[in-house]
Amino acid sequence: MRWILPFSTLCVTVSLASLLTAAEPQKAIDFSHEIAPLIKTHCGKCHTNGKSEGSLSLDTREKLLRSKAVVPGRAADSELIKRLTSGDPDERMPAKAPPLAVKEIELFRAWIDQGLAWEEGFSFSSGADRYVPPLKLRRVELPPEREGASHPIDRIVAAYLDEHKLAWPPELDDAGFARRASLDVTGLLPAPGERAAFLAVGFSDKRQQFVRGLLDDRRAYADHWLTFWNDLLRNDYRGTGYIDGGRKQISKWLYQALVDNKPYDQFVRELISPNEDSEGFSFGIKWRGRTNASQVPEIQFSQNVSLVFFGINMKCASCHDSFIDDWKLDDAYGLAAIVADRPLEIYRCDKATGRMASPHFLWPELGQIDPSLPKAGRLEQLAGLVTDVNNGRFTRTIVNRLWHRLMGRGLVHPVDVMANRPWSEDLLDYLATYLVEQHYDLKKLLEHILTSRTYQSRCAVVESESGGDDYVFRGPQSKRMTAEQFMDAVWQVTGTAPDKPVALVPLPSFPAETPHERQFVRASLVFCDELMRSLGRPNREQVVTVRGDVLTTLQALDLSNGSVLAEMLQRGAANVLKDKSAADAKEIVNYVYSQALSRPPMPDELATATELVGSPATPDGVADLLWAVFMLPEFQLIR
Repeated sequence: MRWILPFSTLCVTVSLASLLTAAEPQKAIDFSHEIAPLIKTHCGKCHTNGKSEGSLSLDTREKLLRSKAVVPGRAADSELIKRLTSGDPDERMPAKAPPLAVKEIELFRAWIDQGLAWEEGFSFSSGADRYVPPLKLRRVELPPEREGASHPIDRIVAAYLDEHKLAWPPELDDAGFARRASLDVTGLLPAPGERAAFLAVGFSDKRQQFVRGLLDDRRAYADHWLTFWNDLLRNDYRGTGYIDGGRKQISKWLYQALVDNKPYDQFVRELISPNEDSEGFSFGIKWRGRTNASQVPEIQFSQNVSLVFFGINMKCASCHDSFIDDWKLDDAYGLAAIVADRPLEIYRCDKATGRMASPHFLWPELGQIDPSLPKAGRLEQLAGLVTDVNNGRFTRTIVNRLWHRLMGRGLVHPVDVMANRPWSEDLLDYLATYLVEQHYDLKKLLEHILTSRTYQSRCAVVESESGGDDYVFRGPQSKRMTAEQFMDAVWQVTGTAPDKPVALVPLPSFPAETPHERQFVRASLVFCDELMRSLGRPNREQVVTVRGDVLTTLQALDLSNGSVLAEMLQRGAANVLKDKSAADAKEIVNYVYSQALSRPPMPDELATATELVGSPATPDGVADLLWAVFMLPEFQLIR
């Protein structure tokens, strides 16, 4: 088989040699524990919390970069290092204070050389201008309807665009909409029969009907969203803890909850105050061997509940009062004590304090936990407080995660720093209120977003990612397929899906609901292979809320000549030739383009691809065609 590598892939592949021969990299600098404390101690008085003496603000990474005091990757060329090491007392920083120790300067130097890592969403600002999200939801008064903006989401977005003097992005055509919506709702490319039927009808509400059809496909919906929830709930089919009983799955419960579209508040209550089938989330992982105090199941519970349901990273506060936000050690342990079977001693930086944790909730104004209750009673109280209708943090967090999933970027960015200001407070609170009014029906929320003009717009071109309050919404952003979506799409086109799922996940049959051409075993239902691992499927020993979206060297190599994909392409080519035994090269090319890209090939593409396939078509030629199409950004991006 001949491989025809695109130039970008060749560049990545060739660069591997230099990576392999490079010197062992430095230990990664920990911003939260090594850099943030130094900035607070030595620089905070003059350069944080709204102060910017010498035009230098260290409040955010963006403001630091704007000052041009650092050159990421080049500490030797950075003004900050020159000032820290200067022998001139009028120039050296910090001013009117002892110089930094050599070890501290070397930490700053290594931090800059390694690219200036920063805790996403973190700011040193704590003054009056700092955004403090309200706990309770606010009922939003919608702007007036206007032409092209009658949907509630669009009314809010139209007012936002007016405020920023921006025009609406162009609308997706029907074929583009069908592909995006199908991948977002079911994780699948639109089947040719479905796509043809959708394009043929002329009803004004055909997009709404198409969305409803996707959401009504319970099997495809559950298969796809299982990936999202497995990542969030740290659930997998094998791995650390499953052999020795130190970890428990929730696969059957989770899959059935998705099939049944269990209301989100009930879904979360059953995870926090669990039954036998759903207790694996709160169970955590009992690690073998020596572990630190923050790795015990109780602290894992505190971290996981905070992160998944509230968008709070409690890891720093699990060792000490956090350097990057306002959460304290007692907050992390107070949540952990709720699930503890015995009195829980508080450890600070892995050292016992002699104090015992008392069960308490993060927002006492909503209610508190009765420490005299048994564990089951405490968890029931916690489940009620987490899902309380007045707990806007709960509903805003899931709304933001779903918006991010559909639109490429959250209303609040990043999704795990829900204390950040959303780019539209009105839209976030409107959608969170809508979810409550729809009795926490996530499918209705998805449908509401998918049927808006905002979602159905073409993807905005983002030249550079701006952070914090600088971000301006211009439309949806393109997203890379997940590892599972990529595999499913390849299997759809090539007919190479596995024969059966892992035994721990049920696969009910819905013959009346699922089109035959969409029924096959999905990537979310099988063990992870080396290709899915390199494409970003995590081992799920930790909660994963967002996967990486930047192509890595390993991914480029596995996609260019990895054994897993190569074997699928060979089998896929044989399947295509078997199905199209009487077809000529042009018919095969048209079939592959229609299946993979939801469009026919352009004339120049048809000519090149036909030559590639050969006349008569050969297995190697068809395999090369499949590979070339699968490597296209148009295939791998949802846009």
